[in-house]
Amino acid sequence: MIIRRAKISDIPDINRLLYQVCAVHAAVRPDLFRTGGKKYTDAEISEIIADDSRPIFVYEESGSVCGYAFCIFQRHENEGALNDLVTLYVDDLCVDETCRARGIGRALYRHVLAFAESAGCYNVMLNVWAGNESAQRFYENLGLKIQKYGMETILKRA
Repeated sequence: MIIRRAKISDIPDINRLLYQVCAVHAAVRPDLFRTGGKKYTDAEISEIIADDSRPIFVYEESGSVCGYAFCIFQRHENEGALNDLVTLYVDDLCVDETCRARGIGRALYRHVLAFAESAGCYNVMLNVWAGNESAQRFYENLGLKIQKYGMETILKRA
């Protein structure tokens, strides 16, 4: 087992996991997410891999990527009422559905925490879609607390 930065050669495995994430989101919010979609194109993943402000960490086991964490540095400086600080935002964290319940997600998240701390971040933040109770429980078990709520009124039905 190794956790490392993603490489271009990881894109096929990353894509497999991106499709799994979209399937979960489409099940929870079919009005927002397409079944069979994915969040990033191969070209976008390539750009992200090359961007040090958007690290992707992968959990590799026996030569295969079993999970990933897409991260983004968010720098808040001179933003009105906000204190100056740096957040490491976890844009996406996924463990292959065939590898779950083995501690991979926990290991990835701990790696992200250590990376953020070494980079001088104030906090690590992520979002969980309402209705994705298993993800919410997972993150609560890791010690994350609710920071804010996003609320909506749907005006048009798809």
